[in-house]
Amino acid sequence: MPILAAEPDRYPAGLFDDPADPARARAWYVLHVRPRQEKSLARQLHAAGVNYYLPAVARRCTIRSRVLTAHVPLFPGYLFLFADRDERVTALASKRVVHTLEVHDQPRLWDDLRQVHRLLGSGVPVATESQLAPGTPVEITTGPLAGLHGTVVRTASGRRFVVRVDFIHQGASVLLEDCALLPLRRADGVSV
Repeated sequence: MPILAAEPDRYPAGLFDDPADPARARAWYVLHVRPRQEKSLARQLHAAGVNYYLPAVARRCTIRSRVLTAHVPLFPGYLFLFADRDERVTALASKRVVHTLEVHDQPRLWDDLRQVHRLLGSGVPVATESQLAPGTPVEITTGPLAGLHGTVVRTASGRRFVVRVDFIHQGASVLLEDCALLPLRRADGVSV
């Protein structure tokens, strides 16, 4: 089976450029997809003009002494759909969706996905965090990740900065290099 080139991770390309308009009929849904069907579903949605986001990361692998780069979903089994009722039916008709999860906190998911999109766009190697551990809430104040909010956790490989997608209880992380961190505080001035 050949390894495919990188494909669009979202449709339209400017999906995260404008804030969500609450007057629009579209809303975020999280689609739980059949195993290894995320990219196929994304291709179908792209061809149908349906808004989606499928964050992906590059993974290097060796096949028959050749080093190849595969683009794999950051959150296996999930695709984020931004659709109205008819577009949602289009996705469900693909027979690639196991079930749809309705998102009740739309602004929170918008923020989480924007942060993941920005983290992936930074060019820093990103890893999936499927087990979210408690950490220190911080904001990065310098460098290419400035402005991102997340948590810092200590691992065997060093300190990692984790951006969470709370709705699916997963996240994306990067190894922290030299950057300035600002602890986040609650409204009463106490560190979170």
